[in-house]
Amino acid sequence: MFPSYEVHAITNGIHSYTWTCESFRKLYDKYLLGWAYDPELLVRVDIIPAEEIWQAHKEAKRLLIDHVNKATNAGMNYDALTIGFARRATEYKRANHIFSDLEKLKKVNRKGPIQIIFAGKAHPKDYSGKRLIEQIFSHIERLKDEIKIVYLENYDMVTAAILVAGVDVWLNTPLPPQEASGTSGMKAAHNGVMNFSVLDGWWIEGWIEDVTGWSIGPHPEEQVSLEERNSIEIDDLYNKLEYIILPMFYNKRDEWIKTMKNSIGKIAYYFNSHRMMRRYVTDAYL
Repeated sequence: MFPSYEVHAITNGIHSYTWTCESFRKLYDKYLLGWAYDPELLVRVDIIPAEEIWQAHKEAKRLLIDHVNKATNAGMNYDALTIGFARRATEYKRANHIFSDLEKLKKVNRKGPIQIIFAGKAHPKDYSGKRLIEQIFSHIERLKDEIKIVYLENYDMVTAAILVAGVDVWLNTPLPPQEASGTSGMKAAHNGVMNFSVLDGWWIEGWIEDVTGWSIGPHPEEQVSLEERNSIEIDDLYNKLEYIILPMFYNKRDEWIKTMKNSIGKIAYYFNSHRMMRRYVTDAYL
């Protein structure tokens, strides 16, 4: 379309102040004065004491769990590893990917209790998206005696803000290469939440394995069939949950908080709208 121009990509970003919860706003105001106007200051997150990071997260998580229990009467608890998945309910997002092998999921839960919170609406004419939600409700019913899982109704920005701040891990399982960018994981990172995601969209840039979070499945440069990809992803998902994420959450709190800080200082400081607009001005508009 524009043969005489070299076209560059500018990665999306989110508005830092809008998507940072109250407890983390107060923390950043205390140690990183001016962060709301200059989110790059979040790169200095290491000056914030670990116990204060954890306390801010506990406050956000308590608000989420109270909200979920009030809305669903699910009886979720404050101490269990809580996984969040919320986005538009459409087939390529594969919200039901975590249910690919229920026996393995149960095995993970026996290693350490997990609870999962879903949310998201399907377009009225997206019938496959609606079926996806029905399938998740079917899995919730099937697993109700072992794993606490809920699907929140009437998903909106208010619910989204509570959810991205309060979970421990943000799950993302789109079918590559269909994710254009994605932004929910960026919102989670502003609140010290770790991403656990397929390498697609923005996460290809934000991902540093075991540092900013974890990948699921093969690298985009690997040439694999759809069947091979699916198998690798499922193995990765359950194995990393069981052998890396759960043990760190329950037994290595210092490492967990360090990774929370990495999520803030290496992701949130960069994947924000301030940087995005500056890049548009310097790389696209001028």
